[in-house]
Amino acid sequence: MNGGCHATWRQVGVHDKQKRKAEHIEEGYEDRGVSHKEAEARAWATVNKESGGGNKSGSGRGKADTKVSAKRGGKIGGEASANRSAAARSASAKKAAATRKRNAEHHAHA
Repeated sequence: MNGGCHATWRQVGVHDKQKRKAEHIEEGYEDRGVSHKEAEARAWATVNKESGGGNKSGSGRGKADTKVSAKRGGKIGGEASANRSAAARSASAKKAAATRKRNAEHHAHA
């Protein structure tokens, strides 16, 4: 056996970065009303899809994680602004333009 260790299949060979990502994704699902068990399952499915099971330690070993799931989530997130009134979107756009202008002026003087 494995020396009395009671690790689940998800915990075997899992890296800290993968654990952090899974916890973050899991919290997001739970915030949206998904049960803890289902949120955990979905989170690990997402992490495994993005990382392909992880990389070996050492500099330059392995492949970069994909961002496919995060990209999809970003597209879905656009629905929130689509449901806002034209006045609310316009006010937000004006505020953003003012911020960009202020930042450009600030960086021009630096």
